[in-house]
Amino acid sequence: MSGGGCCSEVYSCIFDYNTPRIALIKSRKVGLLNRVIQLVILAYVIGWVFVWEKGYQEFDTVVSSVTSKVKGVAATNTSDLGFRVWDVADYIIPAQEENAFFVMTNLILTPNQTQGHCPELPDTSTVCFSNRNCTPGFVGTHSNGVQTGKCVPYNESVKTCEVDAWCPVENDTTVPMPAFLGAAENFTVLIKNNIWYPKFKFSKRNILPNISAEYLKTCMYDRVNHPFCPIFRLGSLVEEAGESFQIMALLGGVMGIQISWNCDLDKKYTYCVPKYSFRRLDNRELDHNVSPGYNFRFAKYYKNSKNVESRTLMKIYGIRFDILVFGTAGKFDIIPTMINIGSGVALLGVATVLCDIIIFHFFKKRHYYREKKYKHVEDYEELGDNGTYGPTP
Repeated sequence: MSGGGCCSEVYSCIFDYNTPRIALIKSRKVGLLNRVIQLVILAYVIGWVFVWEKGYQEFDTVVSSVTSKVKGVAATNTSDLGFRVWDVADYIIPAQEENAFFVMTNLILTPNQTQGHCPELPDTSTVCFSNRNCTPGFVGTHSNGVQTGKCVPYNESVKTCEVDAWCPVENDTTVPMPAFLGAAENFTVLIKNNIWYPKFKFSKRNILPNISAEYLKTCMYDRVNHPFCPIFRLGSLVEEAGESFQIMALLGGVMGIQISWNCDLDKKYTYCVPKYSFRRLDNRELDHNVSPGYNFRFAKYYKNSKNVESRTLMKIYGIRFDILVFGTAGKFDIIPTMINIGSGVALLGVATVLCDIIIFHFFKKRHYYREKKYKHVEDYEELGDNGTYGPTP
């Protein structure tokens, strides 16, 4: 572009002025197009912004606290423990957690362990043929103790490296089937959830005002018949998530109990009630999971009359229930109402812009409509007293 052309463009940009010009187009097609676009915008503003998204309300997110209490008794009879009754103090580990609770469902027990020397559990890194295969002081990633450098018999057919450890070492290669505490599916849990919306100074709990002490003694959560009962059967929670409790109990897992508090505080406060949903949170595809389930180890220690310490080691499998609370509350406020009304009115101006784009670029008479819409005017000023005008030099 030449220097004169650039100057002309700059001059035009600085000194030209555009003013709107109204062109009334008497056309059914154009008029209908305009009304359709306006109706679409109105439907969006009224239907989506105000009705669905409640654009006339101010919102606040929930602040929550959760406590839980599990109840249930199970009986087992094994060769290691004999007949034993398990209550809450035995299978809830730890006794209290924040927004969660853990229930033991399966167990590998290694009783009467003491500090000493014993053969390591056989695997690819511990099987040996002579002392040369064992390294004194070596500790592998999955070792149960520190190698002494000796190769000793583990059983009649296999030798392994000796270790300083709690002996005998744990053998966790075989998981008990069926689950040791499969009866846990009949245990129940009472969930107490208190919520607060600080912006609106509104608080409530999931034990609703119309729930009596007598009702709590007999009710059990049911999505249809008892949707607000805060007492849940563990087996039913897992089934609601589409899982089998007995299968999940073998290796453990993580379940999510979701409590939703979405409240419209422009309505009666009695309509603000919790909604429960359940889902499994860990990877359920065991065939493609290197480390499936949920487990940890726990030991109980003892000392005999000779002050010799021993312990019972338990590898515990179980289900961890995480209680997740979500919620948003809304209440009428004039400020968001006026902001959204103003935005809606401004958005109606888009209808004119869209119509102009369609008319001036896609209609057959676009050149004719463009001539009527736009008019180029040169600036004139009055010259002398004879009533004639001339162009500005």
